[in-house]
Amino acid sequence: MMNPSIAAVERDARLVNARHHGVNPGEIAIGVIIGRTSEFFDFFVYAIASVIVFPKLVFPYVDPLTGTLWSFAIFALAFVARPIGTFIFMAIDDNYGRSAKLTIALFLLGGSTVALAFLPGYEAIGVASAWLLALSRVGQGVALGGTWDGLASLLAMNAPQNKRGWYAMIPQLGAPIGLIVASGLFAYMVNSLSAEDFFAWGWRYPFFVAFAINVVALFARLRLVQTPEFERLFTNRELQPAPVVETLQMEGKRVVIGAFAPLASFALFHMVTVFPLSWIFLNAQHETGAFLVIEVIAAAFGIAAIVASGYIADRVGRRTLLGSCAAAIAVFSGFAPLLLDGGQTGEAVFMVVGFVILGLSFGQSSGSVASGFSQQYRYTGSAMTSDLAWLFGAGFAPFVALYLSAQFGLVASGLYLLSGAVCTLVALRVNKTLSS
Repeated sequence: MMNPSIAAVERDARLVNARHHGVNPGEIAIGVIIGRTSEFFDFFVYAIASVIVFPKLVFPYVDPLTGTLWSFAIFALAFVARPIGTFIFMAIDDNYGRSAKLTIALFLLGGSTVALAFLPGYEAIGVASAWLLALSRVGQGVALGGTWDGLASLLAMNAPQNKRGWYAMIPQLGAPIGLIVASGLFAYMVNSLSAEDFFAWGWRYPFFVAFAINVVALFARLRLVQTPEFERLFTNRELQPAPVVETLQMEGKRVVIGAFAPLASFALFHMVTVFPLSWIFLNAQHETGAFLVIEVIAAAFGIAAIVASGYIADRVGRRTLLGSCAAAIAVFSGFAPLLLDGGQTGEAVFMVVGFVILGLSFGQSSGSVASGFSQQYRYTGSAMTSDLAWLFGAGFAPFVALYLSAQFGLVASGLYLLSGAVCTLVALRVNKTLSS
């Protein structure tokens, strides 16, 4: 039962919104995109720094490859901590309301991110630098578990029957937009500053920007979760949090299958964002800033592909599209290593083709997450499924891909990607409920 004083505050907030016009699907879509963009901007700022900054700052006592692997190991901690965050913040949601949950989660996310801007290096405090980096990363992961606001579900529930694919792709636009902003900002800092200035203070600036973006996203999302439409769905239990343990007991099979359904997409997600940057940074001769620009351009193709996924899914079905994309990812895994090792032209082709396939697949991955859940467990089940999908499909992808590639050549990264595609095809075959 929610605390009475908190319930009164949330009721008053809803009354304020009720005095204004209702929130239409377009406004919900904007709120969803702002929220997802802020999360993915934080994500990519950390990911880029884990390649070009943290190995040198935190692990200067080992070779660059080992330092990057250690950095990627800490990178994965957020994905391990995220389900724990969901467990904690679902309880906060149930007892204190969604506004309290989102406010605490986004300030924890912003605080953990901006703390990295003040991170001292190994030369200043020794191995404590790595422990502080890990602590901040765990804080980000726990916070991300609390940022699940149900707005994507609200958007899907307001979608016409023949436009479910279109509405399902809207939340996914935040990923490439976040990457464009993060990569563009780092590219500017790398290209406009000397190496000394960049490593002294330039890399820290994007982490301050991340905190500011989180504050904007917080108000945009609070504006929407307190609307009469959201309250109606909450009251009808369609967006009401259920205990995590109970959800896993009742819907555990669906959670596991749903986590594996988008596995190919989530594996490819890091294979065309974080991993190639690390490989280029460690092995290529050209400037890192130039590759960041390639990422920005490729991400723009990804946006177009995500939008296209909405049209295609509404015509052929989400299941058919995800299965076809998994097959395309399997094919792509065969020649992707050759492209990434093929100079700047090959790298550009690798990134553009990879982002197009990723956009078509990733654009519908969120829709597959919530498919089949009963009404009572849809909200919590969707959050847990998303957490596990990111953990299994993406959390360790940069580390595993870089380690295998360093040991056995780039062809090994292709095999890793192929395994993700196989898992998705198997999950889609088992999950008969995913038909639209």
